[in-house]
This record gives sequence, C-alpha cells and structure tokens, in this order.
Amino acid sequence: MTHGFGPVAPPDAQFRATAEQRQAQLTKPGGALGRLEELGNWVAACQGLCPPKQFERAAVVVFAGDHGVARHGVSAYPSEVTAQMVANFLDGGAAVNALAAVAGATVRVADISVDADTDPRVSEHKVRRSSGAIDRADALTGEEVQAALAAGRAIADEEIDAGADLLIVGDMGIGNTTPATVLVATLTDTEPVAAVGRGTGIDDAGWARKVAAIRDAMRRARPVVKDPVELLRVAAGADFAAMAAFLAQAATRRTPVILDGVVVTAAAMVAEDLAAGASAWWLAGHRSTEPAHTLALKHLRLEPVIDLTMRLGEGSGALAALPILRSAVAVLADMSTFAEAGVSTADARPAPTAPDLRK
Repeated sequence: MTHGFGPVAPPDAQFRATAEQRQAQLTKPGGALGRLEELGNWVAACQGLCPPKQFERAAVVVFAGDHGVARHGVSAYPSEVTAQMVANFLDGGAAVNALAAVAGATVRVADISVDADTDPRVSEHKVRRSSGAIDRADALTGEEVQAALAAGRAIADEEIDAGADLLIVGDMGIGNTTPATVLVATLTDTEPVAAVGRGTGIDDAGWARKVAAIRDAMRRARPVVKDPVELLRVAAGADFAAMAAFLAQAATRRTPVILDGVVVTAAAMVAEDLAAGASAWWLAGHRSTEPAHTLALKHLRLEPVIDLTMRLGEGSGALAALPILRSAVAVLADMSTFAEAGVSTADARPAPTAPDLRK
C-alpha cells in the first residue's frame, strides 16, 4: 500500500551496473576502496548518472516536537529545552550547524509540535503544541495525524523543488526516544527492556520509568501495528508522522536521504510501510548507542556508514557520514581509468615464467 504516496521506483539498476563496471576500470585493485565503491555505485543509481555528480545542495531538515510522556520522568532534561534548542539552531550554535558547515549542507528547522511558540520562520507547518502522553493517551487526533503527514510531504516537496539533491533528516524533542523505542519495539516484537536506552543520559530510576512508559505505550500500540497511520496517531506523535511522510515523499521523488539516529530511523520504519520500497533511497548515516537503533537498522536491512558511539540526534550522525559519501562520489567521478592514465592492468602483466629445474 502507498497510503496516498506515489509509487516508489527503485534506484536505476542499469546505472548501478555501469558504475560497478567503471569501478573495475579505475586505477586501483578491484574492491580496494571497500565500501566507498558500494556507496558511489548507490549514488550513481539514485542519480541515474555515471559518473555521478557531486552533491550541490545537501539539505538538513530538523523536525522538532515535544511529547507529553516527557513530563513523566523519562528524560534527563525538561521539555522547555526543545524550544530553547530550536532557537539555538536558528542562531547557528548547535552541533548540527557546526557539522553542516563542514559537510557542505544547509540547515532548516521545522516546528511540528513544539510545546511553545517559536519563530514564524520555523512554525509554518506546526500541527499542535506537544503530542499526547502515549503511555496513557493517543498522541494525536485523526485530523492531526493527517495534518502532520501533509506537513512532512510538503516540506519534502519544498526542499526538492528548491534544488536539494540530497536530504538529511534530523530530530529535536525532549523525550522523543521514548516514542521511537515504542515504534521500534512494537514493529520488531521486542521486549521493552531489550530496546530501551539511556536517551539523554537518564539514571537507573529514570530508565525504569522509561521502560514502564514504553511497556504501557506498546500495549496501546499493538492493536494498530498493521496500520502505519494509526500507529503514528496512537503511539508516536506529530513530528514522527511528519518525518515518516517526508521520507516516503523523498523516495517517491527519487531523492536520496541519509538517515540519522534512532528517532529518525524509527520514523523510517513506518515510512517504509507507508510507501513500500522507499528504503532503497535511504542510507544509514551511523549507528547510535541506543539499542533500538540497531534493531531498526536490522529491520530495514541498512548498514551504517560510521559507528562513533554518537547519540545526539539533530542529524549529527548523518552529517558526520556526509563527507564519506562525498568521497565515494569523488572517487567514482574523478579518478582516472587505467586506459586514461596509461597504467597497466593486472591482466596486462606477462605470465610468470616457470623456473628451469634442469639447472
């Protein structure tokens, strides 16, 4: 089912094959650049072009939203931090800003459900103030989940129509690893204690409260697990619905995406159910220290580019991986072939002469 999203065509297999053939002709032993070669081939398939072009407008969108469950002791920080960090993003003072500057990406913030008034520059697509406490109430109404899905789709269209050739999804929301873990554990049929991490750095008592909240939310989520829209409405939130729709629409528009950590990847699991085949357009930027993130990556059959024990969110892990993806494009596009460089290939070497055993 596509749930209102257009059909998702896979990246172009012909151009992937052409890229593989070019890799074999470049001035290096076959496979010597390891996964860089695989990543370059993926970009060529996504662009339908070989050699591929270097990304000209990589765009990060940070989806911000609060969650009622955060008021129940599942985070080390108060909910007020979400709005404060949105202001920090706009001022250019956050990790996502610093990493984007190095990686050559723009940063956009979208307030989907922050529990405060925010700058009009980021609140155009706002659905509500904070999603519901999912351990005891639905996250959204039916109208709100549809509004959040529409927001995510619209934001993807806006970025792609403005020229984005690579998208990165980030998140900001105190307590958002709780609904993320609910989604992952529910969709993978995993017990809460095996999926719950420390989030922003909670202590043992906070971890126990988080496990209990996730257990209760999963009990409410299981009856709707087969319906991705209802799952988002009951057990996730407006920011998750917007991220899922953004990811589904990006795939429909044939635009590659680098996923970030557990929050974004949880939304991606639902996006794959919204638009089957969308995951072929996604690259896992990194592996978070959150146990649920490894479960989500395995579910989506995605192998992360880096593993630096990061757990910040904001798109930080995806941005740390972007220079590696750029390197993969540069290798495939800018290296000379053996013929161009006048370098002999392994096949061109004379066969070794057998020793004369009569001497």
